[in-house]
Amino acid sequence: MGKELRITQENRNSVGLKQVCREDFPYQTDTSEVFASIADQPFAAFLDSGRSGADTIADIFLGRFDILVYQPDTVISTRGEITTVHTQDGPKERMGDPFAIVQQVLDEFGVATDIDSETPFVGGALGYFAYDLGRQLEDIPCKAKESSSMPDMQVGVYDSALVFDHQLKQAYLIGCGSKQTLGEKFKQWRVALGVERKQSLQTLKVVAVLQSNMNFEFYRQQFMRVKKYIYDGDVYQINLAQRWHAKAEGNAWEAYRKLRALSPAPFSAFLNFEAGAILSNSPERFVQVYRELAMTAPIKGTRARSHGNIEADRSNAEALANSAKDQAENLMIVDLIRNDFGRVCKIGSVKVEKLFELQSFANVHHLVSTITGQLAKGKQALDLVRACFPGGSITGAPKVRAMEIIEKLEPDRRGVYCGSIAYISFNGNMDSNIAIRTLVHEEGQLHYSAGGGLVHDSQVEAEFQESLLKAGVMKKLISNSNIG
Repeated sequence: MGKELRITQENRNSVGLKQVCREDFPYQTDTSEVFASIADQPFAAFLDSGRSGADTIADIFLGRFDILVYQPDTVISTRGEITTVHTQDGPKERMGDPFAIVQQVLDEFGVATDIDSETPFVGGALGYFAYDLGRQLEDIPCKAKESSSMPDMQVGVYDSALVFDHQLKQAYLIGCGSKQTLGEKFKQWRVALGVERKQSLQTLKVVAVLQSNMNFEFYRQQFMRVKKYIYDGDVYQINLAQRWHAKAEGNAWEAYRKLRALSPAPFSAFLNFEAGAILSNSPERFVQVYRELAMTAPIKGTRARSHGNIEADRSNAEALANSAKDQAENLMIVDLIRNDFGRVCKIGSVKVEKLFELQSFANVHHLVSTITGQLAKGKQALDLVRACFPGGSITGAPKVRAMEIIEKLEPDRRGVYCGSIAYISFNGNMDSNIAIRTLVHEEGQLHYSAGGGLVHDSQVEAEFQESLLKAGVMKKLISNSNIG
């Protein structure tokens, strides 16, 4: 569409050009009503923008698009050093960098011809990268308990999707492949979405006491260890999180519908994957690529909303905006991410577009900064994900040393929490969240975590309360669902 398709020399011989086909679909504001028909399908996923209408033209993907997928052609799962690629021909194990393996599978499928389209996703890879996938990138000690059965990475490769554009008030089925094949796939979509879902399904219900792996005294001990690491010059900042868990039964999708009503967030997601369901209420973008422009928006700095008192709410927001401690915490992560971007972006192209911007969400105020950069020649979206993974806003600085310390201080491995839910489109676009405010339901258990960045000036009572504040929406979901 007016610009020559760019393919790196390394994969030029193996990549074919794929036609993008599109059919209009009836638009409606509440896309959860549409997704409900396929929510229980294996590997169904809903990337939920949480609201309609874009905030700015420059950030066209924030609050604009919802993406629905199901029935992947291929599933890629990583456990430890082994990645298994499941196709119609059966599973095949591969060794090596999981990010590179996902890219190889995408290259084998081909590249979409509409790289100039505003459409975020025309088919491609969609799934999650757990925090512990970082062990494949860095030599991190194994001290924390492995408390989850979820793979370290699991993504589906989908040839089609249903996309809702809340800015243009449009919806369409879209896919990448032959017109005949996609025509049949679109018919399958319409049949599946026309099935009325049972309304009597029970939402998630805890059948035992909800427990945290850190009471206040244990948190205080770990907090003091962080302070010593900072005092000794090991790190500038550490993100310390606690984890809640309980036995639970019921339907995860019904719980997610309640969650999105309680707290709409721009990077929410529901994934009904092999080992369990993921319910994410994330307000934070990890990294994005749009027409080779890379962007990220880390969050550091939090204050509670006060919905019943306008003056108190405004006062909390102003206190956050003027907090030297929170600004310093935010700036440390901005510098870390600028360094990560520099590994895959053109020299001189990395810029801080916004610094310490106050953004207000359903339950909290946050300080958010925005960094951009132009991908260097030969670099693709997954190169950016790999260079920045896991996100600096949920590790600390310096990143690797912070990850080593987190492994010593937190009793349980993080799993999906603080990893990323992402799509990588055949047309080169990519977007992802930081998987915070995220609940996982697996093998009859639910668990979620919350934490915050600790720096030299941090106070233990305030930081402990901040972790409870961030977990508040999950606690409220639990209360509304008769859990606990």
